[in-house]
Amino acid sequence: MADDMEFVPGVPGKDCAEKAGGWGVKSVAYDYIWKGDIDQSKYPADACPPRFHGNARIDNLQGITVTASSQVTASGITLTSRKPFDIPHPSKKGWRLRHVCLEGPESGVYYRGRLKDTNIIELPDYWDGLVDPETITVTLTQISYSQDLIVEKIEWGKRIVIKSGTGANINCYFLVHAERSDGEKLIVEYEGESSDDYPGDNSIYSINK
Repeated sequence: MADDMEFVPGVPGKDCAEKAGGWGVKSVAYDYIWKGDIDQSKYPADACPPRFHGNARIDNLQGITVTASSQVTASGITLTSRKPFDIPHPSKKGWRLRHVCLEGPESGVYYRGRLKDTNIIELPDYWDGLVDPETITVTLTQISYSQDLIVEKIEWGKRIVIKSGTGANINCYFLVHAERSDGEKLIVEYEGESSDDYPGDNSIYSINK
């Protein structure tokens, strides 16, 4: 009790130890962890000081920790400047699997697969409105034999027509990339001391200062 009174400023002689539980209604104002309807100047002088969350457990979101190394951990996901994720290994008991996200100077989307006995790559319906069709690029990898593969045309940003320069039956892997059209383009290099100096919309991206 005495230690808690020294660590948390309060009114001498008043029990201001932290209490579990609480009351109220679920908040939808996510920008603020503490909510109240009274300003500090009107707060009763003889009341215990209010508290706010540093580490929090909210519904199913657990154990958020921010460290000096700009690393955020939430429910087994760790975000750093290299953006790794770490999960239980899907096929080896007692092992774990760690991958790192790809990086690039755009908000990219990809679609990949195999093309066999057809020359049309049908792009997903959800790409319509999601990506800028002018940014679509295609990578083709022929399978088993030389086919001299060529992107003949991209129709309406919805499908890609492939042809074989040798007239061979098409059998290949494909990888299609495009840039998202919603929101502003990423500003890759900018002058500043921290991410607060980013000249664009900071809310679109996950930021590590």
